[in-house]
Amino acid sequence: MYLALKLVHILSSTVLFGTGLGTAFSMWRANASRDPRLIAAVARNVAIADWVFTTPAVVVQPITGIALAKLAGFPLTSDWLELSIGLYFFIGACWIPVVWLQLRMRDLAQAAVTEGAPLPPRYSRYYRAWFALGWPAFTGVIGIFTLMVFKPPL
Repeated sequence: MYLALKLVHILSSTVLFGTGLGTAFSMWRANASRDPRLIAAVARNVAIADWVFTTPAVVVQPITGIALAKLAGFPLTSDWLELSIGLYFFIGACWIPVVWLQLRMRDLAQAAVTEGAPLPPRYSRYYRAWFALGWPAFTGVIGIFTLMVFKPPL
């Protein structure tokens, strides 16, 4: 049971990290083009990827993580585990507005395509906020990976 849970936990963390990195790169490159058609298409796919891949992984991670900690005999009050859980909530606090921003950026880009207009200034504000929120979330994920591997005494 432990190894099966560990496999699911590792796979879902891989999906979470990989999808996040892949969609972020796709959005970054699409934004660099300043082409509303490309941005709208990429943002549509990013939104789908978040619902199909990221959201299930977000749900699976704490379920398998808590089960693994209990099976391995790690108290949930271990410093490294509490910090990991705190980082997980911090990442979620970044991710929720990122999803909202992605949906707004998608809609603004699609409206620009429909109207034959350039991207509005609000799009750039949303993009900057999206980009700024991505860095602490990405760093938080690296932090969780580090804590899971080394389980350092804090």
